[in-house]
Amino acid sequence: MRARGGSAWHDSHMTSLLDQLQHDLSAAMKAGNDAEKSTLRMAIAAVRNAAVAGDQAVTLTNEQVVAVLQAEAKKRTEAADIYKEAGRSAAEAVERAEFAILERYLPAQISTEELQKIISAEVAVAAAGGATGGRAMGQVVKAVRAKAGPGADGAVIADLVKKALG
Repeated sequence: MRARGGSAWHDSHMTSLLDQLQHDLSAAMKAGNDAEKSTLRMAIAAVRNAAVAGDQAVTLTNEQVVAVLQAEAKKRTEAADIYKEAGRSAAEAVERAEFAILERYLPAQISTEELQKIISAEVAVAAAGGATGGRAMGQVVKAVRAKAGPGADGAVIADLVKKALG
């Protein structure tokens, strides 16, 4: 098994992430791993749906595939939390297992400390430009997202920026 942020993400120059998903699906089918098989099928379907969602079909870049997989992973986390609140531990376990499979294809998450450093720097830049409080929110969030890249959750960024701006 790959560690978080493993080779599916870092070896993207050799093969596309979608190709890696399809390769891993074949391996899961051969191994008879039903959980991985269904999760990868769902992920591939979501990527293909995203590719044909606009006016015309496009080939997604690895970054766009990562964005689709992040959305799918977020759905699994939210569903698991809902199941946990409802006392449905079996359904929660299934969602968390699917999340763990998807997580292998995502870049490593940036630490909260690293994110705080970026936010502090961007809040200072905004303040130097005369933007403070709520008026600086959009500017700071945009700058932080650009610097943090795909390894940071937008909701977490927004929450931390809101706290930093007071």
